[in-house]
Order: sequence, then structure tokens, then C-alpha cells
Amino acid sequence: MKDNLLHLREKASRLPATPGVYLMKDAHGKVIYVGKSRRLCNRVTSYFTGEHTAKTARMVASVADFDTILCDSEMEALSLENTLIKQHSPRYNIKLKDAKSYPYIRLSGGAYPRLSVSRDRRSGDGSKFFGPYPGISAAYAAQDAVNRIFRLPVCRRVFPRDIGRERPCLYYQMGRCMGPCTGKVSEEDYKSVVRAACAVLDGDVRRTVSKLESTMTALAEAERFEEAARCRDSILALRRLTEQHKVVAEANVEQDVFALYTDDTCGVLSMLSVREGKLCAKNEFVFSATELSEGDALSAFLYDFYRDASRLPREILLDFSMEDEELSMLAEVFSGRAGRRIYLSVPVRGAKKKLCTMAHANARERAARYREDCIREDKTLATLCRLLGLEILPDRIEAYDISNIGAEHITAAMVVYAEGGMKRRDYRTFRIETTDGVDDYGAMREALSRRLSHIGDGSPSLGETPDLILLDGGATHVGVGRAVLAEMGLSIPIFGMVKDDFHKTRALTDGEREISIATETAVFTMIYKIQEEVHRVAVSHTMNAKRKTLRHSSLESIRGIGPTKAKRLLAAFGTITRLRAAHEDNIAAVRGITPQDAAAVYGHFHKKKEEKPL
Repeated sequence: MKDNLLHLREKASRLPATPGVYLMKDAHGKVIYVGKSRRLCNRVTSYFTGEHTAKTARMVASVADFDTILCDSEMEALSLENTLIKQHSPRYNIKLKDAKSYPYIRLSGGAYPRLSVSRDRRSGDGSKFFGPYPGISAAYAAQDAVNRIFRLPVCRRVFPRDIGRERPCLYYQMGRCMGPCTGKVSEEDYKSVVRAACAVLDGDVRRTVSKLESTMTALAEAERFEEAARCRDSILALRRLTEQHKVVAEANVEQDVFALYTDDTCGVLSMLSVREGKLCAKNEFVFSATELSEGDALSAFLYDFYRDASRLPREILLDFSMEDEELSMLAEVFSGRAGRRIYLSVPVRGAKKKLCTMAHANARERAARYREDCIREDKTLATLCRLLGLEILPDRIEAYDISNIGAEHITAAMVVYAEGGMKRRDYRTFRIETTDGVDDYGAMREALSRRLSHIGDGSPSLGETPDLILLDGGATHVGVGRAVLAEMGLSIPIFGMVKDDFHKTRALTDGEREISIATETAVFTMIYKIQEEVHRVAVSHTMNAKRKTLRHSSLESIRGIGPTKAKRLLAAFGTITRLRAAHEDNIAAVRGITPQDAAAVYGHFHKKKEEKPL
């Protein structure tokens, strides 16, 4: 170990004092940390000299070698660092939870853009994103409020394709939708309303209200009183929406405020959003105790956080120290993205410092709640350990269930319980291929074999080793699972979730005896939640597969329509209902569908209507 440290120190000392990125690797060649520096020699050498934080010391102890990539500037190094973190998912780097975590409101591209809630910020269709929001309910509430105020469509119709195809829906009749399906709303008028909705989501309510007031006055003067009344209602709704926001600055102030609080349990980064001088949103990001302890980690977080942000604020305030060069570099990057000057600062007094103090108080309070949750979670896991005779607290629990409809669509579902809750981004489903629908044990054997074969291969979720495996079944299922583990040379505790007559877990079994959990309320609640979730995932996946088969089968019964054409028709129209309502010419416009095919499809859906009684 000491010889290797000397070797690494000597190798680092030969690096140039220029900007670049470094990749720390373990004994297996896996990248465990990616960092950037304006002076590679100084930064990399510092890891192998002196004392470090607990996190850094653990990382350095695991380093067997490192690589470097030279860059022309520190800004280029920052961008490359971010790309490499996403590529390698290093163990010791923080990662902004984007793929399936923090929710955003997404504005789609196209002629008639629509609002939806999404956890995935990545898009190649020109979509615009607003957020992130602190929770899924907050995102849906904001989306619903904007849709109501601006009467945006919420139906599943696709415009301009579905304009004039069907009569307007109930929302239009109630005055809650502007009705682009009627053909009376031009594309430019629709986009004008959408722009106003985006301004509200961006926090620019004052300007939107001003425009609506001007429009309302013009409509009233033209004696278009019904439309003027709608503008009035929208203005009132917008004002109610902002009345609940606390005024913390002057009306033209636009800021995001970040504060960091850390203790032995966790680190919390709290963000307050100020728009038009009002505190309109709060986000909190929880990390492990040492993840955000270094300036590099914080700048990497901010760089990634604002990578896809639809609109950067004019000013970003930080309640933690950061070098002046780092602040200047981030300000330059953000200004380039926004197309205007963005200011970053660390206030020390005045109104801005008060905002930072407020953000810090929020971070501290969130950390306290996290500690309470951890204590409660640890007590539950400790009780589970005692009941099952486990040696360690299970950080990662995986549960499995089999679902099928007859001998079709046999599916095994895997859900993961970790970090105090269901870890949905780690869920997996397996389409069973080696057995029929009556062999539940064979299906479980295949699912476990396929899943456990990935342990240690570095793949997301499947590459990790579970601390505890739960199977939806009894002693025989546990026997199958133990046989698979023995074949693969693995030693993982495995238990079955035994259900009562009402399909609720009443006990756990190790294959030989049943362990009652009925009297341990917290454990029972956790196991019941896991069992219900894995059952839901398995059944929903099977039912979705069955629905697709039924839709394809009904179309394939039409003369000239096979699996490929059925798939194209469903892709074009979305549902059988829309296909049934389509005109023959629209059906014929689908790629690969001939006029004869279109006539056959149209006739299939309309023959009963056209037949007349004698």
C-alpha cells in the first residue's frame, strides 16, 4: 500500500500545471472518482499527501492508478468532468438525480405544444423544462393551475392531426379548454397563450398579468364581453396564485439562493427561488454526510443543475465559500447559456445575507427530519434483523414476484427497497422464456439466475449485491432461490413472504419455519408495502403486454393486416378508438398501408353501422 502511494505521488508530480480532468481507478480498473482542476499537478498530488476528510481518505485508499485528460481551459475541463461522471457513474462523485427523481414540467415541441410532468430532462425534440419541483404533487399542482388559467388542452388528442375529427370534449363545453380541436384557434394564437403560460412557470407573473389586462380592456372595448370575462378570471387566478408567496425583495428581483448544511448524518443543499421579489419555490437535495464537503463537488452540482434549466435567474446567491476563480468561471458558463449576464456571489451582509440565512435554516430543518427518518428506519431494520437472525442491517432489499395470464406473458418483477423507501429507478422486469405459465418455480429460478448473474458487472442496479432477498411465495420458492444462490456461489439471506387468504403478508419463511411479523407493526408495514409494490409491478407489466396483444390480434383479424401493419396503425393513431373514428383517407396515409388495406380497416369498424335491417 505504501509503495503504491509513493508511485502515485511520483506519477502525479510529473503532471503539467495546466487545466484538465483526472480519473481515479481501483484495482479492477473501474473509475471511482472523476475530478477537474485548473492545475492538474497540484490537485492530483494533493490526494497523495497530507490529511483528508473521511470520504476523501476512503477514496484515496481505493485508488490503484489514475488517468488524466488535458484541456485547453478550466471551462472545458468542467464540461468534460460532467460528461465523464454521467458516463462512468463513479462511486465517490455526487450525481444530480435527474433520470427518474426530481420532477419537471415539460413543454413539448411541435406546432401545438403541450404541458406534462416528467422526471427525465433529456429530450431531443426541442422540449423545454421548468423546475425541478420539490415533489411530484407540487409539479402536478403547478401544471394543473396553469392549464386551468390559460385553458390549455388536457385531452389525448394530437394537433393538428385531430383538428375537426371529433366533436369537442366536455372540457371545451365547460369553458376549461380553448378548443384547438374545433379549428377556430390558429397555431399562432395557441402559441401566444402557451408563451404566457411559460412566463408564469418561469415566475414572470407580473408581466403576464399586465398583458392580460391590456387584452381584457381591448376585448371589452370591442364588446367581446365573454372573452374579456375569461381574461378577468385568468388575472384573478394568477393573483391568487402569487398571493401565497412571501415577499422577500423588491419587485424586479430574480434570484436563486443556495445554502449548505452538513452534520454526521447527511448533507442538505437547500435552494430558494425568488421571482418578482417573492419567494415562490423551495427545493432540498439530501446527500450523504461528506458528499458535498468540497468546493469541487458544489461547483459540479451547480454546473449540472443548470445544464438544462429553462431559465437561469439573474443572480445566484451562495451561502458557502467558493474560490473567486470558480465563481467567475461558473458565472461565465451560465451567462453563455442564458445569453445574458448572470451574477454569482457569496453575500456577507444585508438583505441577500438574510435570504442565505433563511435557506440555511431550511437546510438545517430538513436535515433534522432526515435524521428522524433514519432513526425510525434503523429501528425497523434492526427489528427485522433480530426476527430473521441477520448479521447486518440490510441496506438494499430486493423482492420478486411472478405474474402470468394462463401460459402467456409470464413476467418476473424485481423491486428494490433502499435508502428508506422504494427505489423505483432500480426496478426491473424479466420476460420469462424457459418455462410455461404453470411452472411458477421454474419462472422464479430463471428470474433469479438472470438477475444474480449481473452482480459485480458494473451495470446500473443489477450490478449491486442485495443484502436481503424476499420472494412472493412460501417454502418451496425459498428452496428454489437457495438452490440458485448455491449454484452461483453466493451467500445472500433469502426469505419468502407468506400470504394469508386475503393476499396480505402474514409471515416470513426461511424454508423451514415461519416467522410471524404480525406483532411488529413497523416491520409488518414495511414488508406489506414491499409485497404490494412487487405484486403491482408484476401484474401491471403482464396486463400491459396482454393489452398490446389484444389490440394487435383484433387488427390482425382484418384481411390484409398482419403484425407489422397492425403495429404501424396503432403507432399512428395511438388507440383503437381513434382508429375507429378515422376517415379512410387518413388510414391510407399511414406508411405501408395501401388503399385496399385502408378500405378493409374502415369497413371492419363501420360495417355494422352501414348494415340496415330489412
